[in-house]
Amino acid sequence: MTNKQYSSKWHRFPELLAIAIFGDISTLAFGPKLRNLVYRQIFAHMGNSVFIQHGVEFINAASMEICDGVHLFKGVRLDAKGHPNNKIYLADGVAIERNVDIGCLEDTCIHIDIETFIGPDVCIAGPGDIKIGKRCMIAAHSGIYANNHNFTDTTRPMKDQGVTSKGIVIEDDCWLGHGVTVLDGVTIGQGSVIGAGAVVNKNIPAFSVAVGAPARVIRSRNAKDLINTQV
Repeated sequence: MTNKQYSSKWHRFPELLAIAIFGDISTLAFGPKLRNLVYRQIFAHMGNSVFIQHGVEFINAASMEICDGVHLFKGVRLDAKGHPNNKIYLADGVAIERNVDIGCLEDTCIHIDIETFIGPDVCIAGPGDIKIGKRCMIAAHSGIYANNHNFTDTTRPMKDQGVTSKGIVIEDDCWLGHGVTVLDGVTIGQGSVIGAGAVVNKNIPAFSVAVGAPARVIRSRNAKDLINTQV
């Protein structure tokens, strides 16, 4: 083991100890309060009135900022390992439901803005930067992937050819339905609605309703004939 690897493991020891001892305490009133008290020592920043349910996993918590009123439910995994510049930022009032996996790779910033809701079993992955705006709703089983595997060399396994990454932006007040996939390089404009099961592989203008695989804009939310459209 190199000195750098040894130092990295030793630096993470307080985080591992805190999570191992306090991460699975499930008593409704006592557990979250005790976790908050201890976890303040391992995060870059932890705000007030944070609720962290038992069974939440953090990797490299020193690169994470958890702001006021954030809720993290059982099975959430936040992984900021892999690069000293990695950062995960959860703004005020963010709620992340069960079994959500948020992971950085190399030189990644994942920023989720105020009062955004992430539904169960969502996956959000770098290495490209990912910015999710204010008061968005991301429904269950969606995937937001800021990377793309290289595959042009047929003489080498694809896993050995590396990845490209451009980043993803989901602007304020967007609603992504169940099972939406957002691919690298995409910007979804403010106030847009993406229908269940859609695959977003190109930019979506603001206040659009888009459906399908690949996703296509079917109308604007400003249209006079838009009445209770189901997505």
